[in-house]
Amino acid sequence: MTVRHWSLAGLAFCALMMAVALALQYVAGLEPCPLCIFQRIAVIATALVLLIAAIHNPRGWGGGVYGLLGLATVGSGIALASRHVWLQSLPADQVPSCGPGLGYMMDVLPLWDVLLRVLSSSGECAAVEGIWLGVTLPQWTLVGFLVLALVPIALIARGFVNARRSGRRD
Repeated sequence: MTVRHWSLAGLAFCALMMAVALALQYVAGLEPCPLCIFQRIAVIATALVLLIAAIHNPRGWGGGVYGLLGLATVGSGIALASRHVWLQSLPADQVPSCGPGLGYMMDVLPLWDVLLRVLSSSGECAAVEGIWLGVTLPQWTLVGFLVLALVPIALIARGFVNARRSGRRD
């Protein structure tokens, strides 16, 4: 498979993840918490990397570069979803306090401070609001990111194989 094929497959999976997230919000009425919003940003960032990779469709090691960029964005999503799953697994007396709303923080704080506050004290993210087949939504999102990580890993592996082939003298 070419870089374009892998990237389009990953892009389709990102679209599926976002479609589910938006359906849960606008059809099922589940409001996203701050960690959910940051996970959506990670999906969108991954989609942008994969879109550019699909358009560019590089040969040789170029696909590996897109793979590394995609792995960085997917890795951030894995970290965010893992944090969310961890928060939901805490006993009620150990859940961090809820901070101000995300909209307010975005209005008055620099982006880095907002990110640090959400990651350190998002008690509202500990509430379990959706379970499907016995698995919480953040757990499903984590599984989605782990599946999505296969695309950048494949791009990196393809880049290494192509680099070895071009470096070989027959």
